[in-house]
Amino acid sequence: MSTTQSERLRELLEPLVSSQGLDLEEIAVDTVGRKRVLRVVVDSDTGADLDRIADVSRALSAKLDETDAMGSAEYTLEVGTPGAERLLTEHRHYVRATGRLVRFQLAVGGVQLAPFLAADDEGLDLEVPGVKGRKATARRLAFDDITRARVQVEFNRKDDASDKNNDKKEEEA
Repeated sequence: MSTTQSERLRELLEPLVSSQGLDLEEIAVDTVGRKRVLRVVVDSDTGADLDRIADVSRALSAKLDETDAMGSAEYTLEVGTPGAERLLTEHRHYVRATGRLVRFQLAVGGVQLAPFLAADDEGLDLEVPGVKGRKATARRLAFDDITRARVQVEFNRKDDASDKNNDKKEEEA
């Protein structure tokens, strides 16, 4: 039986979030001054745009209003996505971050910063950037070798540059 408020809220809200085609990633109840804030983080394989966030927020709010899950004290509901520099903790997180630059903390061997090309049930295939003009090399990482992984923000992603070049070529044509 669930003992914490977060666990009870997860049991109550997760089916509703799933029915909206989203995954419930995180629930946190925080006290800010005299107010409480319920933060709900959702995501999906195709992402969660503002319309989907608004829809799930309305559905969660209605469900919370019809129960006493948050008690009688005032609270604020915040629904959002994990953000750009998300921590990768589940297999689905790795699949969603395929192609992104990730900082891996390794059990042995320190830190590896590299984009990964594919994720399967056992691990990841990385593209380790070359040093001083050398070619990139392939590396396989098993999930057991990773102690922590976080997506990194990239301001000059390769696919962004190729999209700009394609747009420029289309304008010239």
